[in-house]
Amino acid sequence: MFKRLLLLTVLLLLLAACGSDEPATSDELTPVTLQLQWVTQSQFAGYYAALEEGFYADEGLDVTISEGAVEIVPQQVVAAGDAEFGVAWVPKMLASREQGAELVNIAQIFQRSGTLQIAWADSGLSSVDDWAGKRVGTWGFGNEWEVFAALRMNGIEPDDASQVTIVQQPFDMSMLLNREIDVAQAEIYNEYAQLLEATNPETGELYQPEDFTVFDYNDVGTAMLQDHLFVREEWLAEEGNEDIAVRFLKATFRGWIFCRDNPERCVEIVLDNGPALGESHMTWQMNEINALIWPSPNGIGVMDETAYQQTVDISVDFGVISAEPDAAALRTDLATAALSQLEDLDTVGNDFSRMEVELREGGE
Repeated sequence: MFKRLLLLTVLLLLLAACGSDEPATSDELTPVTLQLQWVTQSQFAGYYAALEEGFYADEGLDVTISEGAVEIVPQQVVAAGDAEFGVAWVPKMLASREQGAELVNIAQIFQRSGTLQIAWADSGLSSVDDWAGKRVGTWGFGNEWEVFAALRMNGIEPDDASQVTIVQQPFDMSMLLNREIDVAQAEIYNEYAQLLEATNPETGELYQPEDFTVFDYNDVGTAMLQDHLFVREEWLAEEGNEDIAVRFLKATFRGWIFCRDNPERCVEIVLDNGPALGESHMTWQMNEINALIWPSPNGIGVMDETAYQQTVDISVDFGVISAEPDAAALRTDLATAALSQLEDLDTVGNDFSRMEVELREGGE
């Protein structure tokens, strides 16, 4: 009898051990929310990939991705406790922090700026110096700081209408296409593609890169850092939440690595989540977003000190913030901890190169 009971106990233990490899159910996962700064598009493909491919679930997280909109400010959402994680441009988060929202940057996803200024190739504009006396478009709403910094760096005062005409442009390329402005603001992953998706009425074919002159703020010297992940300091200080943050970053980094190595699959994932724009536009965007992330010299998510200081300096110069933020505004230890658990993956991406993308009319 004793032997039978012993045998039964051993069998039960073996069954329990086998069952321990089963994936966690949704009831066993920790729910967290990520607030995006805009609607579903390839700009956020890494997060959707981490969700779709099960990377968040692997880390015991049940992640809800909330889309952004014109009226949604991620900093306010996170500060109010309605989301644990948010995505925003660095100067905008720093401004919110100075205004009382105790937010902290825990991972710098984009390693460089995606902002461009674009002119017609036949305009004769070849340097920022040439913008003097011209109509320079910008979206405003905090997107003008790189533009204004470039102008001032070249001795042109943007607030002096006798030196340059600053034009509020819509979030598209219509004013440039209609030659209502001389230089238009654009993101390399979005509005620049809109130009190349438009038909040249003189040829009946799509416009080509050689039809335009592109000014890249990374080359101009006034680039500011953009998409990063941030949390609320008070939330991070609660017991267990640093661990949640590291697990979230680990899964997110895996998502972006996956999109670097499988861009076509990530475009499919984005399209499955219902973006407003078409397949070729999303493919272009995925390609250019990857180029903003890779290579990440210190590992994805780790801040480049020089780029951060340049962003801070321009923010102070333009009154975005009144003074440099305190050291608590930026933490790199959590991203570093997440990277230490991904040593079997390429987290730097030195071998990354853009793929060839064929845009179609209207981005379809």
